[in-house]
Amino acid sequence: MEAWRCVRRGYGRCVVGRGRYPMLPHHQKSLGRDWTAPWENLQRCCWNRHISSCMRWPGHYSRAPYPYFSSRHFSLNWRPPCLFESRTQFQYWNWRPDNLSHTSLIHLSSYIMNSEGDEPSSKRRKHQGTIKRHWEYMCNHNKEETKTRGEKNGDRVCEDSEDKFDFSVMSYNILSQDLLEDNSHLYRHCRQPVLHWSFRFPNILKEIKHFDADVLCLQEVQEDHYGTEIRPSLESLGYHCEYKMRTGKKPDGCAICFKHSKFSLLSVNPVEFFRPNVPLLDRDNVGLVLLLQPKIPSAASPAICIANTHLLYNPRRGDIKLTQLAMLLAEISSVAHQKDGSFCPIVICGDFNSVPGSPLYSFIKEGKLNYEGLAIGKVSGQEQSSRGQRILSIPIWPPNLGISQNCVYEVQQVPKVEKTGSDLTETQMDKTEVLVTDEKLSSSLQHHFSLSSVYSHYFPETGIPEVTTCHSRSAITVDYIFYSAEKEGVAGQQGAGVALVGGLKLLARLSLLTEQDLWTVNGLPNENNSSDHLPLLAKFRLDL
Repeated sequence: MEAWRCVRRGYGRCVVGRGRYPMLPHHQKSLGRDWTAPWENLQRCCWNRHISSCMRWPGHYSRAPYPYFSSRHFSLNWRPPCLFESRTQFQYWNWRPDNLSHTSLIHLSSYIMNSEGDEPSSKRRKHQGTIKRHWEYMCNHNKEETKTRGEKNGDRVCEDSEDKFDFSVMSYNILSQDLLEDNSHLYRHCRQPVLHWSFRFPNILKEIKHFDADVLCLQEVQEDHYGTEIRPSLESLGYHCEYKMRTGKKPDGCAICFKHSKFSLLSVNPVEFFRPNVPLLDRDNVGLVLLLQPKIPSAASPAICIANTHLLYNPRRGDIKLTQLAMLLAEISSVAHQKDGSFCPIVICGDFNSVPGSPLYSFIKEGKLNYEGLAIGKVSGQEQSSRGQRILSIPIWPPNLGISQNCVYEVQQVPKVEKTGSDLTETQMDKTEVLVTDEKLSSSLQHHFSLSSVYSHYFPETGIPEVTTCHSRSAITVDYIFYSAEKEGVAGQQGAGVALVGGLKLLARLSLLTEQDLWTVNGLPNENNSSDHLPLLAKFRLDL
């Protein structure tokens, strides 16, 4: 550890004595966290000095007994003869000093691999550039036409009727500055200047201006930045903004912003997942549900329900995540319910901290989940092993939460019955007990919406996963846009328990990227993309 501290501070440690002296010239030390020096200079400076435990290797070893030499400049099949105090410390004898050019560069990275989850430095290529994303247009769900990112709106290739309302929705976790600084270990691959809010916010605002979405669903919106910069900037662009801060002392929250020119506001419905009377719900996550009325002068249209949330991160608390989701769905059901018993069109955005194919994801898309025997850490799909994890309890949340297993608010009703004296009849008492018992023993969750995901999560040509977030520890999909779409056969299935929902047609989506794509621009955040999440963007049509 002493040798490592020396390297971090730019000193070498003498093998024989205990004195310290500069390991690199001053101008090379001043380059910052990652140093690059000509090999001949480093060889002269580091002759017979102990640095064997200080460097990191682009592989599976947390601390390797050799330095990390950039593979962009020379082959790794060589052995530096004088960097180690004894040949026994060096395990790999196939390195050859003659394979190293004297004009090559050696890269000393200050980043430490603390766990196997850290991204190896071989993926952190210090390339600069922009991420290339394109529009994918869908007509009748079987044709796709692509437009480059530079074409802001593209051609309206899917227009097929005059009785329609088209609108676009963006979901974007913009990365709270306080959370970035509290979790700085996730951003060791980044240059320090790109992490400052004064650099990041102009980039985020530039993205929002470029894509010009009609509705913005933003997560990790820091309260002080929202009041002083984010809200005023978005209002100047023609947006009306609604915000719900996380409970407790958390610094951020969720915002939904919509254009005055496209919608009028009918209702604002914040959802707090923290409940002091329910021990399970001791986390400060929130949701926000808006009911918007499209502005269409020539025809009447149904309202559109827009929901935004950021569920708990903790991979081992699937019970909390499912309960938070059920609370959000119950609020959506209440807001989107129409007089005829159906639901208006629904769009649900957010960071769900769950991966595609996980039980939580499948529950959203399929409308049902039997969680009997399901390990608590398997709910979100973030945990690879369920060893030592308890099984989800039945039911997951207590009855006093007031939400049924169908993810709707329970209405406390006292049945009107004839009395025999002052007591209920025996038959009526038995019936009440059966109903309560069935509800308590149910291990099946349901919701009443028919939801589809805007994204398919895998590239069809290669099967490579799409990613929505990328930092030093992982690159996965956790962000989604779900929308209500009528599914074939649902209406004709008796007893399916799924109410008809106003259907939306997906017109287009902004393409996502692979992990490899993102590491070619040094992951996220970078010089041009100032969050550790990518913005998701979709265009919808409501047929009137």
